[in-house]
Amino acid sequence: MAHSTIYVGCTVPQLLRGASRVFPSHSALGVLRHSAFYYCTVNGTIKSKRKMDHLERTANNFRQEVITQAKVCGITNESETVKRLRLAIANKDFTFKAGQWVDFFIPGVSVVGGFSICSSPGLLEREGILELAVKHTVHPPAHWIHTECTLDSEVALRVGADLHGYQEGKGNGHKLGTVKLYYSAKNTSELLFKKNILDLMNTFPGKITCCFHVTQQRSQICKELQPHVTEGRISAKDLEKHVSNNTSWYICGPPPMIESISKLLSNIGVPGNSVFFEKWW
Repeated sequence: MAHSTIYVGCTVPQLLRGASRVFPSHSALGVLRHSAFYYCTVNGTIKSKRKMDHLERTANNFRQEVITQAKVCGITNESETVKRLRLAIANKDFTFKAGQWVDFFIPGVSVVGGFSICSSPGLLEREGILELAVKHTVHPPAHWIHTECTLDSEVALRVGADLHGYQEGKGNGHKLGTVKLYYSAKNTSELLFKKNILDLMNTFPGKITCCFHVTQQRSQICKELQPHVTEGRISAKDLEKHVSNNTSWYICGPPPMIESISKLLSNIGVPGNSVFFEKWW
């Protein structure tokens, strides 16, 4: 049965983190969908009066035993608010799967960070490099990355939400599906990894498509992006055309956005067990 996957987000979801693995075989999207149960939360109402610490939020998630030292070997500005961190990994036994995150330990900082990996496992295998994209906030680990981190800074990492327990069923009937990404930001400069996304669309025509939404664009949109950009927020009209029994929905973003899109999907007839979101709040 062919399968369709819809990503809705205002930050880059796991599509890019698994870019090199999205379509390696007929069952790839089946793996993606089932593995989501290990590190995503089924749709529900989010009510929280206190912001939980990263380790508290993920206390029940599996961790690898390996904690490895890493050295910062590259820092670039992806936007005015997001830095991309390149880390040289010291431990040869350190591995991860597309879509996973790391506990981020900083010497002298008592709070442990939790950041999604934005590079592919292939980059780690080839070059021993792992990349993180970190948005500036007052949270101590993110603040440290934006204000104190320098080349050759040393940190430690541990992979969370290991999916090694999942074994792909054989002969399960999955066929190559499609991925549609709705990606929203205030302007095109905040659309992280947009070039990578465009490259994926060109590499897999008809299989990966993206609609960028901008809500506060002031400058002219570049020619390359224009065909794919819509001004305004993601709406029910945008999403209702994709409603079907064979579609899974993945939402990534801050709590108000997740709550809003979850309610929108419910209103257009999407069953709750088809909607997943990452629990980063």
